This record gives sequence, C-alpha cells and structure tokens, in this order.
Amino acid sequence: MKKKYLTLSLLLAVSVSSWAQQPAAGNGTVKGKVSEKSTKNAVGFASVAISANGQIISGDLTDEDGSFTITNLPNSQVEVSVEYIGFKTYKNTIDLSTEKTIDLGMISLEVDEEILDAVVINAERSTMEQLVDRKVIRVGKDLSTAGASAADIMNNIPSINVDQDGNISMRGNENVRVLIDGKPTHLDPKTLLKQIPSNSIDKIELITNPSAKYNPEGMSGMINFVLKKNMQDGFNGSYNGNVTFAKVPKFNQGVDLNYRKGKVNFFGNYNYSDQKTLNGGVMTQLDDNSQQIFDIVNDNKVHTFKVGFDIYANDKNTFSLYTNQTYADGVGTVDNTISYPSSPLLLQTDQYEGANKSQIYNAAYKKLFAKAGQTLDFEVNYSKTNDDQNGNFGIAGNSPTQYNDNSNNTVDAVQANLDYVHPFNEKTKLEVGAEYRTTSIDNTYRTTNIIGNQTDFEYKMDIASAYATFGSKFDKWGYQIGARLEKYNVEADYIIASEAANFKDDYLTVYPSAFLSYTPTQTDFFQISASRRVDRPNVWQTRPIRDYSTPRVVQIGNPELKPQFTNSVEFNYTKVLGVKGSATFGAYYRMIDDPIERTFYLDTSSPEAIAEKKMIMSYGNFDEATAYGAELSANYKLTKWWDVQPSVEYYYRNQRGIVTVLNPDTNEAELQEREVNNGVFNSRLNNNFKITNQLRASLFGFYRGDAVGVNGTMKAMYKIDAGVRYSFWENTANVSLRFNDIFNNMRARFEGDAPYLQTGTFTWESQSLFVGFQYMFGSGKNRALQRKARDNNEVQKSGGFF
Repeated sequence: MKKKYLTLSLLLAVSVSSWAQQPAAGNGTVKGKVSEKSTKNAVGFASVAISANGQIISGDLTDEDGSFTITNLPNSQVEVSVEYIGFKTYKNTIDLSTEKTIDLGMISLEVDEEILDAVVINAERSTMEQLVDRKVIRVGKDLSTAGASAADIMNNIPSINVDQDGNISMRGNENVRVLIDGKPTHLDPKTLLKQIPSNSIDKIELITNPSAKYNPEGMSGMINFVLKKNMQDGFNGSYNGNVTFAKVPKFNQGVDLNYRKGKVNFFGNYNYSDQKTLNGGVMTQLDDNSQQIFDIVNDNKVHTFKVGFDIYANDKNTFSLYTNQTYADGVGTVDNTISYPSSPLLLQTDQYEGANKSQIYNAAYKKLFAKAGQTLDFEVNYSKTNDDQNGNFGIAGNSPTQYNDNSNNTVDAVQANLDYVHPFNEKTKLEVGAEYRTTSIDNTYRTTNIIGNQTDFEYKMDIASAYATFGSKFDKWGYQIGARLEKYNVEADYIIASEAANFKDDYLTVYPSAFLSYTPTQTDFFQISASRRVDRPNVWQTRPIRDYSTPRVVQIGNPELKPQFTNSVEFNYTKVLGVKGSATFGAYYRMIDDPIERTFYLDTSSPEAIAEKKMIMSYGNFDEATAYGAELSANYKLTKWWDVQPSVEYYYRNQRGIVTVLNPDTNEAELQEREVNNGVFNSRLNNNFKITNQLRASLFGFYRGDAVGVNGTMKAMYKIDAGVRYSFWENTANVSLRFNDIFNNMRARFEGDAPYLQTGTFTWESQSLFVGFQYMFGSGKNRALQRKARDNNEVQKSGGFF
C-alpha cells in the first residue's frame, strides 16, 4: 500500500512560496472555491499553492466558505495545486498569458483512502496560526507530551503564564475567561486545567481581543480549549497512559472510543488522574526575625467521563447531544510552623478534605441552508457543580485549640444560544445572535471557631444579550464591525453572624468591536482591532467567607465588588518567511475603569489578631488604570532536522491597591493606598529535533522577569526542559520521556514591605520525569464531516498563518 505521511507543518509550508528563482510578478489572478466531493461541504483553510518552473511562487489558505483569490501572478503558465489532510491533491495547469483572470469554479476534493489508512493526524510539532481575531495553537505531540494535564503545558504557550499555585494569566493579567469547546465552565480555572488531560487537546485558541459575537467577560481575553473528537467510520480509539516521577509518583490514564455507523456517531472517553503533590515554603518577617514555614501535601483523585452522539439526519441537519461528568476528591494537609527568636514554636496543622462533582449536559442543532455558508445554530447547555470542603485546624502552643470549618458551594447554570450567519456573497456576511444565561450560587459556611462567623451566601446572576457583526473583504482589505447589547442583573443575599445584608447591581451596556485587516502580499498580514469588555467579580472574590487560613493570613471575599470595564486597542502583524516559517508581532493598549485589585490589611477584629499580626486578603475597586504590552514570536526551520519557536513578551500595568503598613515611629498599623508600575519581561525558546523518522527530541527554555505588586516584588523564574519521543508499530504507538526543570531552578521568591518587611521562597515538584505511552487502535477510516455547532461557526476569516 502506498503510504504518505502528511503533517500540519507540511501543509502550512506548501501554502506559502519558496521565493527562489521565481518569475517576475504580473497582473494575473486565479480564484475558485473548494468543497468535498461526496458531501458538497465547503473545505475551509485548505492549502492553495501556485507553482512555476517547478517552484512554488505564491499561495494562500481558503476562507471558511472554501473560496480563495490569489493575485499578482506572472502572466505565464502556472500550476495550481490544492491540498488538505485526508484528500487527494488537486492539480491544474492554467495559462495567464492570454487570460489575466481565471476562475476555476468549484474544485471538488476526493477522500484519499490510502492516506487515511496510514496517516496519524496528530502533528509531530505544534503550530500557531494567526487568524483575524485569535491565535490558534494546534497541539502536536511535542506539547501533549510536556505533561499530564493542560496546566503542565500552558507555560509553553506564548502570552500565557501559570504560577506555582496553578493561577493562569494572559499578558500578565489573571482576568482570563477559560472555555471548553467554546462553552463556559464554572470550575475554578486552576482546578479545571489540572483536570484536562493534555493528550485530549486538539487546539488552544487565544482570543486576546474578542469581537462582539463573544461574551464580553475577561479583560485579558479568552482561552478556548478545543478537545479532540474522533470522526471515523467504524470502531476506533486510543489509549493514553503516563506517570510523572517526582518526589512522589503521579499517574494519569485515559481511553477514547468512537463508533460511526451511517448517520450516527457515538463517542466517549474516560480519564483517571491520581496526583499527589508536595509543596513547601518559608516566609521571613524581618522586623522581628520570625519565620513561617509551610509544608503542604495534596492528594487528589479525578475521574472524568464524556459520552455523546451526533445524528446526521441529512446533509443539512445535524443533532448533537453529550454529557461530561467529573468527580474529584482530595485531601490537603498544610503544616504551618511559626518560629519566634524569643518565643516557643507555634504549630498549626490544617487538613482540608474536599469533594467536587461537576455535570455538564449539552444539546445542539445545526441547520445548513441551500446557500453556501448560511447556517443556523441552536444550543442549550446546563451545568451543575457541587464543591464540598471540610477543614480541620489544630493549633499547638501555650493554649492549644482545635476547630472545624465546613463550606458547601453549589453552582447551577443554564446557557442558551441562537446564532445565524447570512452570507450576501463569497466575501460579505452578517452574523446575528441572542443568548440568555442564568447562574445561581448557594454557599453555606459553618465553623466551630469561637471567633468565626456562620455565613450563608446566595448569589443570582441573569444576563440577556443580543449581537450583530457585519464583515466584508475587498481586494487586499477586510473589516468586521459589531456590537453586543447586554442586560445584566445580579443580586447577593448573605447572613454573617445573624446579620443580614443585600447587594444588587443592574445595568444595560453596549459592547462594540471593530476589526480591520490588510494583506498587501501573500506573505504579509496586518490587523488592528478595538473592543470594550467587562470583568465581573467571581464568586470566590465576592463571598464573605473565610476561604483560606494560615496562622497569619485569612482570605475573605467582598460581596460589594463592582465590575471593571476595559477599552482595548490591539495591533498584529504576521510575516511569512518563505518555506522556513513565519513571525508575528503584536501590541496592545488598555484603559480600565474601576479595576478589581487584591487588597491586604491587618486584622483588627480582636486583640489576639492584632497581637499576632494577622493579615486579611480581600479585593476592592479602584480608580482607572492603564496597561500595554508587546509580543514577538516566530516559527523557523533552521535545518531539515531542527526547527525553533522563540518568543519574547513585555507587559506593563499601572496597579493600585490598599495595603497596611507599620509606622516605624508609632509601631501602629496605617492603611495606605499604593500605586505601582509593573513591567514584566518573559521569554521562551522551544527547539525540536528530528533524529530519525521515528525518533524526535525537544529542548525548551523559559524565563519570567521580576513582577512588582502593591505588596512587594516577585523575583525572576526560569527553567530548562528536555524530552525525546519514539514512534513504532507503523506510527500507531509512541513512548515519550521528558525531564522537566533539569537544573531544579524553578521557585517562587518574593520581597515585600506591606504590612511588614518580609521575604519568602516557595518550592514545588518542578523537577520531574514524565513517561508517557500512547496507542491508537481500530479499523475505521477518517471522513471529512461537518464540524458540530459553534466550533466552525466561531472561526473568522484567515488572514495569515504562523
């Protein structure tokens, strides 16, 4: 059997030109539209290459509707070729010397059965594509073997950082909205990232300045994880297993199954994660030379199930239904030892037992009309999350104490979307839609601590919105304008120590957006955009319940937090560097009203709290702030066996916060509103080496510079990772090894002066050895099928690629 091995990187390479020995540019134009022969569905983002004298001289990717137009071609004979994974290559020789513009009409691609018998669709290395409104990272084997979960691979992604606690930030800001397959989740993002297996991710979409089509939450934008969905006839699947060796081993196992018969496709997967982690740290208070020592052990087990089916009633109507169930439980033990030079040790042992259950039910309907590109989508999503946590606290000392905390949090959410796309022609379309969301949160907190407060907290949010966007493309220019009208209502009722309180907020807001793109040549893509967005406080920031406690730090939410609004302007430029690769530059500027910031102040609730210098960590709204930044990233093939992906980033933000400082003259605490200018420099370098057709190696380096906050400065962090992967059994199986943080350099260090002068260092199991095995089985063959609901519908026109 003839075997061909196509990777995504090859597709992108052939879609641009090798500019050596190219004939002089002329005024020739070729255009057409690409579709699948059997289903007549448009093939978006197919590779179109123009060759002359055996050399590729120009090229492009097809738009969503399969159309393409390539200009400035020589007035001579050229060859047009169209490629897409899983299809036979289309080739046609045309003569532009007599006819300046040639319309190839509809180009129908046939499925290539031989390729699909042998090809493994997963790309060897990850690639980045710059679309008009987002970056798309298609996760190759290099990233999926970087760690067991999404949290393990996120620091390899430009613009993204994950700290030692799992908090995710984009462009230096934690106000990020995380989606799964385009849908919101009500799990805490740092918990969610640990529950998504890395090998189940198909691509990661970074939407830094979303259009009016999307919900406006998230100042820094959105991260959408698109999970793999098998689309093969017959029965097939894959097994993924890995173990991470650190101070204690960590295990992850998963199986993905799919059965397609006729018009019905069934799919399901199961993943089990057993993760025990060891963390530690030391905080030193310089005014009295006391130390707080942390020894933290977390033992978490997570079961994740997903089952569903698609019904292809006919070529125009598709029904889909799935459910995702997550069950997690864990035990966390935190030993806090406080050492005073002139006093005995104070030891507090905290043990947290938690159980989390998350359920998602999703139903969708997609309607295709006779006119190409005209679609109607209706989708309903229901989710329920229950998080129950029990904490036992024991304090040893002169007066030993023992108390218990119990917190139960339930979130119910319903979301319904209706979206309609109407193309006026191949280059112009109107998109309209409506959405309704309702979220209710019920939280109870009980404690046996004599200085604690019993708390009941209810939170209800309703959002109704409608949007419209209009976009068109003419010659080398493209634009999209839109607006989203949103009615927002929130009400919080809470009882603290038998005292009732209420908070309400209700407003009507318009969120406009605008995009302008310019493509002067086939290798240059410029884009500028503007939008208005909002960051609404989440339940963890608003609930007035002690969420975290050590002998010196207590975290409590602020139920009267208001949303912060952000106006953003962003610029992006992508340059294709022939067949060697490409580079992308991006810059942004933001103006933020009522920014939500973290606050620290001394606990003055009791003489004991004052004597022990306890701190309260919470959140507040401040006056306007500004932020700006720039990024430069590239993907370049140095040799046939070595390619690199470097990136550098700089983020700046003006930041405010309320802190407590000790007056050295009176030795009393004073509240102080502080303003700092925070500029952070990050850099990454990923190297991929092709040793043989079966053996690959990688080397990854990461550096994050100092970050200044209102309480102090987080010091620089850096590491180096190395890995190898070997494929066998005709590429149906592979084994991977990755040594993370080779020199054991990763640690979080800080210096602060509020509320007291202090330094600290925290460590985790950064140095580890990852061992993974993947096996693909089954006899089915891929088919090009209509992608479900909003996956395709949310992709704007391609203007360049990375």
